Amino acid sequence: MGVGFPGFREAFGLRPTPLQAWAESIDLAAGPQLLILEDITGSGKTEAALTLVHRLLAAGQGRGLYFGLPTMATSNAMYHRLGKFYRSLFPMESRPSLVLAHGARHLEDAFLESVVPEPTADRNYTREDRTASAECRAWLADNRKTALLAEVGVGTIDQALLGVLPRRHQSLRLLGLADKILVVDEVHAYDPYTTGLLKTLLAGHARQGGSAVLLSATLPHSLRRELLLAWQKGRGGTGEGPVAEHFPMATQVHDEGVSEYEVSTGMNRSRSLPVHFLHDETEVQKAVVEAVRQGGCACWIRNTVDEAISAFEAIREQLADPGQVILFHARFTMADRQRLEAQVLQVFGKDSTAMERAGRVLIATQVVEQSLDLDFDCLISDLAPVDLLIQRAGRLHRHCRDAEGNPLSMAGARDGRSPPVMRILAPEWRHDPGPDWIRSLLPGTAAVYGNPVQLWRTMGVLSEEGAIDLPARARVLMEAVYGDGLEVPVGLQQAEAEHWAGERVAAASARFNALDLELGYGRSAEGAGWDDDQEIGTRLSAERTVPVVLVRQGPEGMLEPWHPDCRHPWPMSTVSLREGLARRLPPLPSHLEVQAQALYEAHPGLRRSRFWLVEHGMPARYDSTLGAVIPRHGGERSS
Repeated sequence: MGVGFPGFREAFGLRPTPLQAWAESIDLAAGPQLLILEDITGSGKTEAALTLVHRLLAAGQGRGLYFGLPTMATSNAMYHRLGKFYRSLFPMESRPSLVLAHGARHLEDAFLESVVPEPTADRNYTREDRTASAECRAWLADNRKTALLAEVGVGTIDQALLGVLPRRHQSLRLLGLADKILVVDEVHAYDPYTTGLLKTLLAGHARQGGSAVLLSATLPHSLRRELLLAWQKGRGGTGEGPVAEHFPMATQVHDEGVSEYEVSTGMNRSRSLPVHFLHDETEVQKAVVEAVRQGGCACWIRNTVDEAISAFEAIREQLADPGQVILFHARFTMADRQRLEAQVLQVFGKDSTAMERAGRVLIATQVVEQSLDLDFDCLISDLAPVDLLIQRAGRLHRHCRDAEGNPLSMAGARDGRSPPVMRILAPEWRHDPGPDWIRSLLPGTAAVYGNPVQLWRTMGVLSEEGAIDLPARARVLMEAVYGDGLEVPVGLQQAEAEHWAGERVAAASARFNALDLELGYGRSAEGAGWDDDQEIGTRLSAERTVPVVLVRQGPEGMLEPWHPDCRHPWPMSTVSLREGLARRLPPLPSHLEVQAQALYEAHPGLRRSRFWLVEHGMPARYDSTLGAVIPRHGGERSS
């Protein structure tokens, strides 16, 4: 039995938002339940979820929680937040474990320091031997498979989804989740394959008698229905679907049925952000340079790495001080990425001052959409699906500042900057677009977001609305893009058909790969195996990702990591690349193969990686400012 919830103000030291007040006061069902919270970014969904978790634990409906997030970056951020809170969920005399569960957790210093916290309740046996509790925590932390057995786990949702795939130690993961409250953040952020696995996990968790809390700022009605029905299937329910179209709203699903609650907006939370479309990259560059001239800071979010690099180089040429521009994307080594993330947070973060922000520019990709608390005076984005644009818009005037850009913390303070405008780079609007409508201006965007119809609908509804009006028009924006029975222009019908064919294949792959937990553990006649080497994964991609370790030759010709002075030099010298990009890198010279094999033997974690001797085989190159620049075979940069 957990500790009784003391009340929101005492637990968090804050006045509750309407959603948080609902979580504090709603009557919980006596048995397993699913709770879906939908509200805008910054509405306090995390604290509302933790309020529900605390109350469910106090009611004896679980003995711990697992908080699943879409990325390692969001997991790291949540790990830090929960580290200040999780002990309050349990009796004072208990020693609950908090474990970070994802593939790069050993690179997170806060996690390493928490594995053997001091002081411990029991004494060390000798100077060399740690206490039993320390050994237990270290064992739980040592492997992602066992991490779910800890009382409190934070990590990528993938670690939980592996519990419904035919992988070794699958049952250990489900055992760890069996008595947990499962919290899934950004539940809208997954493709049809991962969503299919998530539905299987929800059904299995419900069947085991567990409860779950799902969070989203942009959840389409159709997806809410699918998740709700999956839960009801696990409970053996009748399949009653959602009806209400409110926003913000909360949904409670239990054995007695479905309850839907309209949640009020609350004071000072409504926002209408004007939208202005730009149709040429030179227009974007002028807007960025003008923001700098006026002493503000600006961000341009691009949809591909190579387009970000091109924009970075173009903007630098137009500024008196090129060092004012920062480039941030996923094609940096882990060491450089951590350095850049810290720099970006310092310059553009919540506590940044006018002196730090003035005249600074960030050119970035989707890495700034989630987890990083950033605030820009001027924000421009390449066209993207409406839910992602809403997410990106949350980085524009995110915090209250004076006219110079200094943060204002006083209650009731008003922002002194010029009114914000969301600028979007997109093709000219056409009611009858041709097949190359998006590709003509944004070829990278066409490749990243495979359904141009969603982009066309996004531009159409934003043009009609003239603003991103939240939360009042959030549901209208989402359903105009993702709703059923919507218009498809003739010129995009072929692309739409190909997209939905791919969606159906992805959903079918999830059904094929996922275990049918009702059938037990008999080997399926359809052929899914139980070997880790089968690579039955939690994400479906047209192209797998390859870890590439950057190396250089030392004074005596020995291979050494690109960042030799880091605490973990080999993983910190690694960058993840699409397989097609990795194939364009020059092979390791033959006379170094013996060294490479020795490194694989000495460092088992490198065995799935390939080495890139950066000084060998131009024109591919790497530097700490641009990241990995990998031309196409004809010399043009890759997308």
